[in-house]
Amino acid sequence: MADRWRTKSIEQSIADTDDPDTQLRKDLSWWHLCVFGVSVVIGAGIFTVTASTAGDITGPSIWISFLIAAITCGLAALCYAEFASMLPVAGSAYTFSYATFGEFIAWTIGWNLLLELVIGAAVVAKGWSSYLHTVFKLAGDSIAVGPVQLDWGSLVIVTIVATLLGLGTKLSSQFSTVVTAVKVTVVLLVIVVGAFYIKKANYSPFIPPPEADRSGSGVNQSVLSLLTGAHGSHYGWYGVLAGASIVFFAFIGFDIVATMAEETKNPQRDVPRGILATLGIVTVLYVAVSVVLSGMVSYTQLKTTASGHQANLATAFAANGVHWASGVISIGALAGLTTVVMVLLLGGCRVLFAMSRDGLLPRRLAKTGSHGTPVRITVLVAVLVAATASAFPADKLEEMVNVGTLFAFLLVSAGVIVLRRTRPDLPRGFRAPWVPLLPIASVCACVWLMVNLTVVTWIRFGLWMAVGILIYAAYGFRNSAVARRDADVNGDVQLRNRSD
Repeated sequence: MADRWRTKSIEQSIADTDDPDTQLRKDLSWWHLCVFGVSVVIGAGIFTVTASTAGDITGPSIWISFLIAAITCGLAALCYAEFASMLPVAGSAYTFSYATFGEFIAWTIGWNLLLELVIGAAVVAKGWSSYLHTVFKLAGDSIAVGPVQLDWGSLVIVTIVATLLGLGTKLSSQFSTVVTAVKVTVVLLVIVVGAFYIKKANYSPFIPPPEADRSGSGVNQSVLSLLTGAHGSHYGWYGVLAGASIVFFAFIGFDIVATMAEETKNPQRDVPRGILATLGIVTVLYVAVSVVLSGMVSYTQLKTTASGHQANLATAFAANGVHWASGVISIGALAGLTTVVMVLLLGGCRVLFAMSRDGLLPRRLAKTGSHGTPVRITVLVAVLVAATASAFPADKLEEMVNVGTLFAFLLVSAGVIVLRRTRPDLPRGFRAPWVPLLPIASVCACVWLMVNLTVVTWIRFGLWMAVGILIYAAYGFRNSAVARRDADVNGDVQLRNRSD
């Protein structure tokens, strides 16, 4: 079974993009990529996670947690930028891994990315539906189809964004630009208006005294706790580090920019710009919002209540009597969730497209339509997202999103080191600095965050991986385009030998 480690050369990956049946249209500039990146990263995280994390875990030092998370993402982003500049092909970490670690690892990464993107889109679609119900007080949030209760709001948002994606990536980018402008305006309004209500006393103590956290036990505790017997803490420096593990996931999505490299006019230049610009913009906005938020109210007012109600940005404004801001923030949150669903759906489509074009899944799925987009895959992914969001509770979905992302970050970072050694001749439009130290630091940061995930998350991840391996063994291994090319080459060689 050594063939499972067969690699797909970078030259072959690039050559495959010229197949007219599976060719994506090159319409995007670095600005379009940046819009998509900001669209997906600025979403529910900035409107909810910031406040609840400050209240429950970090206190006023929440912005340090954001900086730590941003640095971790920045290390991975530099590695993504180098890969994307020399391998401008759809699929992101899946395609990168195929060129460095072989087909089996590439399959596992692609399978993990589908977990992150499809289920992530389902979670956000469900949140969008819930927010729509709350904001507009619509009667009922589900419809009965036989014995199943379907979340109609999720169906609506997934249908809308899937239609836009099917009509062309550039059209999707234009729509995303308008909606992203709305939510960024709301975020800037929060920063500017909130700054007038900052009270110096709310920053003290900047790092509250630590409080032991013994709520997790058994499979609900982190892997680190299970291995060391140590308990986590709220507040203190351990709380700041724990907060970084949580707010890290508010940054997830910048890597989706790399999945659109094949649709970019000048990918060697524009993909690195799009990735780094996205991360820079969202980091500034996250830090600014967290500084303003923790200055507006005491962190004790942002704690999750006994009934489970979590604080959000509107909580701080309501505490200061600025009630009109709550409605504005609600509009921004709804707009934010709309573009997050769109870009996560887009990322999932591009990963599945790359895997299908490589023959690891049925190749006919990768056929592109008149608008230069993989319509069949877009419909398939939309159905999967809508069905998942409609039929499953949100709390069961949220726990499944994390491990695959970090695993992908880890392998991309390690892949930079591998290709610097094995293919130093390849032209690189962007070169990550301080190799191998920077990629090693990125790997270590990813591992640290991974061991802070709960045991039950790893168990579910193991089950997901087992299903993926079965699919690869039953279909992908035998139908791989690389395997067929190798078989054709070997057959030609044998034929020539016989004729000689």
